[in-house]
Amino acid sequence: LKIDVETGNGVIADYYVVAGCFCLSGFHLEGSVLWNDAILPMPNDETVHHTPRRFKRGWMWKQFFLQEEYTGTDNQYIGKLHSDLDRGDGTVMYVLTGEGAGTIFVIDANSGDLHATRSLDREEKPYYSLRAQAVNKKNGIPLEPETEFIVKLHDINDNEPKFEKEVYTANVPERSHVGTSVIQVTAHDADDEMFGLSAKLVYSISQGHPYFSVESNTGIIRTALGPSDMDREQREHYQVVIEAKDMGGQRGGLTGSTTVNITLTDVNDNPPQFSQSIYQFSIPELAKAGEVVGRVRAVDADIGRNAEMVFTLTSGDGLDVFDVTTDRNTQEGILTVKKPLDYEKKKSYTLQIQVRNTHPDPRFVSVDSKDSATVRVNVEDVDEPPRFERSSYILEVKEDAAVGTAIGSVSAVDPDARRSPVKYTIDRHTDVDRIFNVHAGNGSIFLQKPLDRENLAWHNISVIAAEFNDPQQTSRVPVYIRVLDVNDNAPTLAYLYDTFVCENYKSGQVKKIQTITAVDRDEPKDGHRFFFSLAPESPRANFSVRDNGDNTASIFTRRTGFRRSQKSTYLVSVVISDRDIPMQSSTSTLTIRVCTCTRDGTMELCNAEALSGSAGLSTGALVAILLCVLILLLIVVLFAALKRQKKKEPLIISKEDVRDNVVSYNDEGGGEEDTQAFDIGALRHPEAMEESNKLRRDILPSEPLYPPPPLRRATAASARDNADVRDFINQRVQEHDGSPTAPPYDSLATYAYEGNGSVAESLSSLGSASSEGAQDYNYLSEWGPRFRKLADMYGGEESDWDC
Repeated sequence: LKIDVETGNGVIADYYVVAGCFCLSGFHLEGSVLWNDAILPMPNDETVHHTPRRFKRGWMWKQFFLQEEYTGTDNQYIGKLHSDLDRGDGTVMYVLTGEGAGTIFVIDANSGDLHATRSLDREEKPYYSLRAQAVNKKNGIPLEPETEFIVKLHDINDNEPKFEKEVYTANVPERSHVGTSVIQVTAHDADDEMFGLSAKLVYSISQGHPYFSVESNTGIIRTALGPSDMDREQREHYQVVIEAKDMGGQRGGLTGSTTVNITLTDVNDNPPQFSQSIYQFSIPELAKAGEVVGRVRAVDADIGRNAEMVFTLTSGDGLDVFDVTTDRNTQEGILTVKKPLDYEKKKSYTLQIQVRNTHPDPRFVSVDSKDSATVRVNVEDVDEPPRFERSSYILEVKEDAAVGTAIGSVSAVDPDARRSPVKYTIDRHTDVDRIFNVHAGNGSIFLQKPLDRENLAWHNISVIAAEFNDPQQTSRVPVYIRVLDVNDNAPTLAYLYDTFVCENYKSGQVKKIQTITAVDRDEPKDGHRFFFSLAPESPRANFSVRDNGDNTASIFTRRTGFRRSQKSTYLVSVVISDRDIPMQSSTSTLTIRVCTCTRDGTMELCNAEALSGSAGLSTGALVAILLCVLILLLIVVLFAALKRQKKKEPLIISKEDVRDNVVSYNDEGGGEEDTQAFDIGALRHPEAMEESNKLRRDILPSEPLYPPPPLRRATAASARDNADVRDFINQRVQEHDGSPTAPPYDSLATYAYEGNGSVAESLSSLGSASSEGAQDYNYLSEWGPRFRKLADMYGGEESDWDC
């Protein structure tokens, strides 16, 4: 048999098969020897066939095929391995190695027959890789190289389809249209998809007709009935069984199944409806606002959000008396009292109540879909307590009203039909002092004690009304009594004035020495108006009083030449009166002291006499002040005596008790050479500082202590800068030397001189104008080794020192 095969790289080969068989699934070679003649392609994809030439080989094969799930009793024959070198003389031996060699697969060493020892399952392992070799039986030398081949298992339909889940759960809205997708189920077959129809699956529905259907190729479940038939309120749950069959659904295929539980979800396709058309309730007439009258219930076939509803009162004779709300937990309408009820006025009410969905769905239910019912409310009669005509009373009475004067009255009646008489009393918890009383029969309130507005301007009491026939039926009302003012208090000075007059007034000088004002505990309607005058008994030679017309008065001196040595205090009596009826007046006394003053009138010295008169201190207060002064004097004397007994300590106790006072250095120090900048001897011998004609130790002598250092590079610019620094330091030293507040010991004064600017115009030495020439540091020698040390540390270059 000649077979032309086109390989992947364009090469066409002719295969000649001897003693072979051909089938749809490939080549099944049973001990065949295979030759081939390679024919190369010509240009333009034209193939020219040459005369075949035979090339002899040892053996060549690719794979053997073995059927899975073998049920025979003998070993299953796979094929025969044969080498061209085997002459049949028994000198060739076949050796098998690889996966399962010797256990699953065995070979006849002499003949090369290959067998399987047991049944194999393709789903566990689809193929096995083996190696075979022909060797010399006598010496074991290989006759040919080892060759690898594959034993592939032929699939049979031995696995039924299996779904991913045993039970599926799905939801679909009710009233869905035909063909609405619900869910997709998927099954898998372990058989070989590339071989036959063993894994070709077809889906079908075995339970769930006629509501649902399934697509045979995809496993998608869809609705099969129209919206009118898919009603959740009629049926909510469905159980659908889906089957998957292999072999493309043909007879003899294997089948797997799964269950799908489908639930219809709710849509708002039902309006709410009252469970009854008429509701009747009763409520006592004493029910307070907000008290529940009753509950009305409406039924909605929907659930959840689609069943939420709202109730409203649409008509009736009690729209202003009752109100309705919705209980969000139970979806009931709650009828409550809105205003007080009165059985004697109206015994019953009739209302129309309406209910509708909060979230209507216009696809199924009209937005205006509503239901109505009638509500009748009967008011029950209750034995009510007396009812006052007002919720509160405000009464007024003058503070000078006589005991027994009637202030006003309260009135209460029994609202019941029998009109029981009422008795009045005052709640004594609100009138502890028993200032007021009430007539038990007519409710008149009168005084029992005098009033004083200045002590209490308002009185708040409660009057209790009780039925004669049933004293337990009581009610109360607040009564606010305002006490009206009567001018019964005289005005007095507003403050305790401390007034003085200077004894060194010039001749003929008249001066105002004090401005006074007054206070009055009364409260006239038009406000206070005070009048001031000098009392008739008060001498008028020294002082006078002038009314300013604005409720104040000024005190003036009428002469000069007051002498503290002759008389240190004067008493001036001032009459203060108001303009109310009856007019009230009082006399107050001012104490005026004679004091020594400066030219501008500022007090310097006065007698420490207490102020006298009606505005002065009491005798007890004066005694207390004197005692305090005596105690303070005693404490001062004891403190002074104790202080004298203390021994004065020397300035310096020992050499170790030396305290250095350093203000600031602001540098790293001068090292070991810095021995003259701070003279500690000045502190060890402070007596040396007492000689005023000697030089101060905190100022170095003008003569240099050390020879100047060798000259360094200098320039004209640096000389000018050095002169500026020298002048600055000289000026600061002179100021410090001449300061009277300079410390009497060595200290460091810091002179923060910033200079007039660098010639290099930069703070960096990299940009200096010049670095040549020696720097002149002679002027530094005057100020000791500290500045020389600083110059050595920072003055290596001209630019550096300038900075």
